[in-house]
Amino acid sequence: MTSLRVRIGILGMVLLAGSAVPASPAAAATTPSPTVEERRLDRPVPREILERSGFDAVPLRFTRALGTARSYAEARKVVVRQGSALWKRAVDRAQGRGPTGGDLSRDDDRPLYWARLGMSREVRTWEPSFGLSQEQRAALIGELERTSRGQTAVRYPGGDRLKRVLVTGFDPFTLDRDIRISNPSGASALALDGTVIETAEGPARVETVVFPVRWQDFTDQTVERALRPYLKKVDLFTTVSQGRVGRFDVERTNGAWRGGFPDNDNVGVTGVVPVADPASQPQWTTTTLPYKAIVDADTGRFPVYDNTSVTEIPAGGTLPVVRADGPTAGSAARAGGGGNYLSNEIAYRVTLLRDRLGLHDVLPGGHVHTPVLEFGAGNTDPATGTVTDPGFVQNRLDIIAQVRAILVVAVEKAT
Repeated sequence: MTSLRVRIGILGMVLLAGSAVPASPAAAATTPSPTVEERRLDRPVPREILERSGFDAVPLRFTRALGTARSYAEARKVVVRQGSALWKRAVDRAQGRGPTGGDLSRDDDRPLYWARLGMSREVRTWEPSFGLSQEQRAALIGELERTSRGQTAVRYPGGDRLKRVLVTGFDPFTLDRDIRISNPSGASALALDGTVIETAEGPARVETVVFPVRWQDFTDQTVERALRPYLKKVDLFTTVSQGRVGRFDVERTNGAWRGGFPDNDNVGVTGVVPVADPASQPQWTTTTLPYKAIVDADTGRFPVYDNTSVTEIPAGGTLPVVRADGPTAGSAARAGGGGNYLSNEIAYRVTLLRDRLGLHDVLPGGHVHTPVLEFGAGNTDPATGTVTDPGFVQNRLDIIAQVRAILVVAVEKAT
């Protein structure tokens, strides 16, 4: 996800965090219908992806388990258990544990995405005999989102032997352009979660979470709730998303502006990024990753750039201006180096959280854009193409490997 200035195939997370909601005798007046995102499940491509990975059974098992619940409390237990199991199953599959479940390659992030939507659609339209209030339904969906995205599964061992690294990824997006799409940042999160990478400074434990591509979730501060408990505990973090064709970018500057590009519910939002305490909100935040070392290192097949460009409205001005070397004093943000979509926003939110926690000078962190994950030659037409091909798989594997290599460099040079 990246700047709307570059649209030629450039592909740039409502969480309610309470662990329990008191039972309410008042049922919702109407049962919500599936969201735009959930309705895409009925198309042939999602069904094929689920079938060819073995994840087609996940929503069915979830529906049966939810049907056994005789109270809100029982339903919540089902949701937490099944959501956590989905995340674990997706991570295990990506890392070579357990059955493949079909002929879709293990590195694929899409089964997790579509299986989660099958589960959320079930909760959203479920009408249990005991009644479900709107607040309870929303809380169940929130529990499902958090557990199935790894947000409740971050675990670092005690002691000082291991460095601690936190990485985030995203769901697939721009699905109405090509519903076959995969997101290499989400695939990287699955491949890296719970792994130990060896560096010249010793081993580093990587924990990952995945976020949705929805403006409202970010407005509701799902990013801050999910990551705040860990930022004071880790040695390095990087948010990751899909960016430009054929290149990695380490984004130097992040801007406090939403550019309005439609999300996975086809909602577009324009305006200042909404955060807590807006009176102290800066227009810009910056990376503290060792960007020069990352750019200079040989981390893989794709070139890596130190991206310093932004789009700003200069102090006293009225029109946006592209600046190749970062923002000028007093300017208003219109796009960070990573654009003005949700990739820029997650980078802005987490680096702002870092700064507000007083960690700017001691915690290396920032945003990395991966290359666009492209299908192989002859498989580029969404209308006639297949859901996978050898080139597509190799491109994703190469991106995942390079993300891991970038983390090694970042840990070594930030120590």
